[in-house]
Amino acid sequence: MRITTALLLASTAIILPAVPAFAEELPSAETDATESANIVVFGRGETRQVQEIQSQDIVTLTPGTNPLKAIEKLPSVNFQSSDPFGAYEWSQRVTIRSFSQNQLGFTFDGIPLGDMSYGNHNGLHITRAISSENIGSVRVSQGAGSIGTQATNALGGTVETFSADPADYLTNGNLGAQGNLTYGSNETWRAFARLALGTRDGIRGYASYGYGSTDKFRGEGVQDQHMGNAKVVIPVGDVTVDGWLSYSDRRENDYQDMSKAMIARLGWDWDNTFPDYARAIDYASRLNDVDLVSNSGGSPFPDGLFDYSGAPVAGGQVYPGNVTGPDDAYYDAAGLRKDWLGAIGLSAPLGEQASLKIKGYYHHNKGMGLWATPYQPSPNGVPMSVRTTEYEMDRIGVFGSVDFALGIQNFTVGGWYENNQFNQARRFYAFASRTDPGLSFRDYPKNPFATQWEFDFTTDTVQYHVQDRIDLGMVTINLGWKGFKVTNKAEAGVQATFPEGKIKVEDWFQPHAGVAFELSPEAEVFAGFTQATRAFASATTAGPFSTNQLGFDAIRDDLKPEQSDTYELGLRYHNSVFNGVIGAYLVNFRNRLLSVQVGSPIQGFAAALQNVGKVRSIGIEAAGTLQLGGGFSLFGSYSYTDATYRDDVVDASGAVAPIEGKTVVDSPRHLARGEINYEREGAFGRIGVNYMSRRYYTYTNDQSVPGRVIVDATVGYRFTDRLELQLNATNLLDKRYISTVGSGGFSNSGDGQTLLIGAPSQFFATIKAGF
Repeated sequence: MRITTALLLASTAIILPAVPAFAEELPSAETDATESANIVVFGRGETRQVQEIQSQDIVTLTPGTNPLKAIEKLPSVNFQSSDPFGAYEWSQRVTIRSFSQNQLGFTFDGIPLGDMSYGNHNGLHITRAISSENIGSVRVSQGAGSIGTQATNALGGTVETFSADPADYLTNGNLGAQGNLTYGSNETWRAFARLALGTRDGIRGYASYGYGSTDKFRGEGVQDQHMGNAKVVIPVGDVTVDGWLSYSDRRENDYQDMSKAMIARLGWDWDNTFPDYARAIDYASRLNDVDLVSNSGGSPFPDGLFDYSGAPVAGGQVYPGNVTGPDDAYYDAAGLRKDWLGAIGLSAPLGEQASLKIKGYYHHNKGMGLWATPYQPSPNGVPMSVRTTEYEMDRIGVFGSVDFALGIQNFTVGGWYENNQFNQARRFYAFASRTDPGLSFRDYPKNPFATQWEFDFTTDTVQYHVQDRIDLGMVTINLGWKGFKVTNKAEAGVQATFPEGKIKVEDWFQPHAGVAFELSPEAEVFAGFTQATRAFASATTAGPFSTNQLGFDAIRDDLKPEQSDTYELGLRYHNSVFNGVIGAYLVNFRNRLLSVQVGSPIQGFAAALQNVGKVRSIGIEAAGTLQLGGGFSLFGSYSYTDATYRDDVVDASGAVAPIEGKTVVDSPRHLARGEINYEREGAFGRIGVNYMSRRYYTYTNDQSVPGRVIVDATVGYRFTDRLELQLNATNLLDKRYISTVGSGGFSNSGDGQTLLIGAPSQFFATIKAGF
């Protein structure tokens, strides 16, 4: 089904969208009726830049949408994904104040999610931890998160997601049920059902199941997910016990990574050849006429096995049409992930002045990334094979804190421990014949004919924090620090050029300090300083273990971790008509580590790890909501970021990459968002405009993608408080643009195959019913 643009525009002419209002603090008994209706709140009293988006704002997006897509409206948040839901993991990227995704902290109900990268070695993506319909709120700290956040990679901000209380869904006495059904562009189907039982202040819980499936918007293939969630809250006197359990089975066929040259030659709709197996065989067969003797880039395979350079010999065959090489199109690619996540928490008073919170969790992941590679034939003579990166993870951990009040001071002492057992391997599987692939990229293949490498990683994390919050009436002071020790150990099961060994990061004192000063009941000034250290990644595909053994041995004892100092200053203002914030920041980086992609991503060469020295970021941020009356409101945000490298880079060969003064990759200088919202007498709607300026995808800034403007819209009507119809449109004006940069990594210079194309106009209709 495709809802026409004319119909949607006609609807929006009558019903304009609903956007959240901004409040100064979470709704409480003291907030007035207007403020309690707000669905985005500014952190009044906080000594750092922080905002929180409530569930009402998330549910106005297309069901199943990544909650990170809801926070992209906030200042300095750059979220990208090539699909309309923001859920396609290979393409999903978020940066905040020029910090890349693996330099941000992510948690779910306090449970660490790691860096949420595609090949995550220390967590899982939020879309595999909870269904969007069950999210209660998302809190964003642009500069630095709470010192108690369970994250050792958070050089910059944090994104904390919280599940809703089951009491919120008890709509009919001791019972509540909801069902959603969505249909839309590219044969998108999504169904969601939830049942809640219990009493609002007693034992309560809910269980839900969701399934979503959508065809790719270019090329052929399906992206789908099964998701189950369950939560229980059990009050026992003054003690509260809560439990969480979720299961996710996600399978997604990938889009072809592009370069600007490929888009010019092949067009915006180009993709992998699937299901045209014969064409893939033809492309791969032409690669047979290559030099198999030397590989100047260095073969990633042991003993020269599978040693393809990919360089055509003189007189080699040319590819048909505008295709110029094997990387222009593969047969297929996919990402498969299965996750179990469980947690049990307890909160209890300790006398009259203190309280205890503690939670234990377990996470099991099994996953695989598949690529049909022409660089390695199958043993049976098929000129390509299936290359996988395989993951298996078992994490177990516990975190907690004790809060106690002493006069005007409120002290917090907390800690976190995690043991992570992570196995990662690169394997190759054979296609059945030249006419029949014999396997599906929707399933986990079996019986590999070769294992290029396999490693077992053990990561032990110990973290603690101490904080003192001093309330002086009009002035609030926060003082504290955190510290951690993270030990990474790699042991080879099947050795290759990648390293094994042990490396650690230890920093027991990372200070945090801040102050908030109330100028009037409407206005306050805040200022803060945070120092942070980032632990090393523990995977063959990331960090110091992604280089070769010789390089690792040379740096393991002297490699300095990335560190940052963040300074913030801002002003918040709120009254019944306007709520807003304006702020400025300065960030100084030290020892920033960047991996340079060598060859095309599918070839899997060891990365070149570079210490790019210092980086400086300065910027301003502003956001606010204006209540217009009559159900209308306006929201706007703007951020300016000037993030530059402060040193040139000298690689192992002595060559200099002149990046001093260049803009940090994937760091747009200007971000601006505007929304007009409407909600009254059952009708609701929102139109949002999202502007992003130029982004560079090489360190020397010789390659970039232009800025773009994207328009999204939501309209709907609540017939009763139990029945609702919602229409969503993404990229309403059908803009052709590059969404993700750096999908295949970044390089010093040159047009790389590391771009993903954004989705065209997409339209969805959802019926929501409950009792």
